[in-house]
This record gives sequence, C-alpha cells and structure tokens, in this order.
Amino acid sequence: MNQQFLVLSGAPFTLASYVVEGGSSKHFSKIKRLAFSQPKVLHALLQKFTNSMARYIQYQADSGAQAVQIFDSWATELSPVDFEEFSLPYLKQIVETVKKSHPELPLILYASGSGGLLERLTLTGVDVVSLDWTVDMAEGRRRLGPNVAVQGNVDPGVLFGSKEFITSRINDTVRKAGRGKHILNLGHGIVVGTPEENVAHFFEVAKGIRY
Repeated sequence: MNQQFLVLSGAPFTLASYVVEGGSSKHFSKIKRLAFSQPKVLHALLQKFTNSMARYIQYQADSGAQAVQIFDSWATELSPVDFEEFSLPYLKQIVETVKKSHPELPLILYASGSGGLLERLTLTGVDVVSLDWTVDMAEGRRRLGPNVAVQGNVDPGVLFGSKEFITSRINDTVRKAGRGKHILNLGHGIVVGTPEENVAHFFEVAKGIRY
C-alpha cells in the first residue's frame, strides 16, 4: 500500500462558517449572529457536516489513507464557552465515530491561533494536536499533557532566514518538544515566495536529527 496523507478542508464549524459567511471573514458576524440568535439552526447544520465528515474520513481510510488531519481553522474565533457548544461536541463525534470503525487511524487536529483552547482540544480525543507558531512548544507540550502527541510548530516565516537561522529554530523546537510524540513541521503552510532551497534545507535538517 502506498503511504498517503489526507488533509481535510475543514471541521464542522469551519465549514459552516464558510457557508454562512459566503467565504472568509474578518469578524464572522454572520455565523455568530446565527449561533447566538438561532442556535438550533446552526446545530442542525453542524450535525449534517459532522455526519458527512465522519463518513468521508472512513471512506478515505478504507481507500488507503494512513492519517487524517482535521482543520478547524475558524474555531478559534469562538470564545472558550462557545467553542464548547459549537465545535467541541462535533469534533468529538467525528473522532468517536471514526475510531469505532478504524481504531488505529491517527487523527490530527489543527486550529490556527489555538493558544487559548489547547486544553479543550485534547477533549476531542484526537491522537495529535498540531500547534501553530504562536504557541511556545514547551508550553504547549506542558498544557496538552503526556498522552497527546504534538505537531509543529516552526514559523513558516523562518524559511526566509539564513540556513543557520533555520537550523537553529528547528533544533529549538525539537528540544522544547522533548523525546517522542512530536512530528516536526511548520506551524502553517509554506508562504508564497519562500526560497525553494530553504524548504529543502528544512527537510535535510529534519532528516538528520537524532535523539
């Protein structure tokens, strides 16, 4: 079987945000208006996305996917109490449903700017929490606890620096992550215009790291 890695476009709240807002948004006023004035309508929409996503992940696993990353990019626009109502329960549903049929499938959760929600992200039951660069790796590791693996979290902007600088930041991240349960990665996607040779250097340094 060829190794595959599946990246999903978004978790239920993020998908609902795109639908209700009609695209990306600065203030997310439409989705929040719906959430706070007609919560039953939003919950119904979120449930539909949850059911569809769970089936989609199961299909991808049956088709050979060996890991799944779920993006909840806009969940961090919610306050903690609203995250617990409009995002967390649906993420938990997806994880529980998939784990029943595919218990060995690693599930990764990424939520940009998630520093205020880290402890709640572990409640979803995912295997790995992906951190962006706004969270110190050592602090994130401490807050997530020993049972959750972490992914990240080098700032993509670092790849505009010198090769020595890139190496230093990679080693700093690895050191703070400690031994085991860490997937070295950027804290988000590669920025347009990033020098290709610096991307190659990132991978070379990563491959050469030994504990």
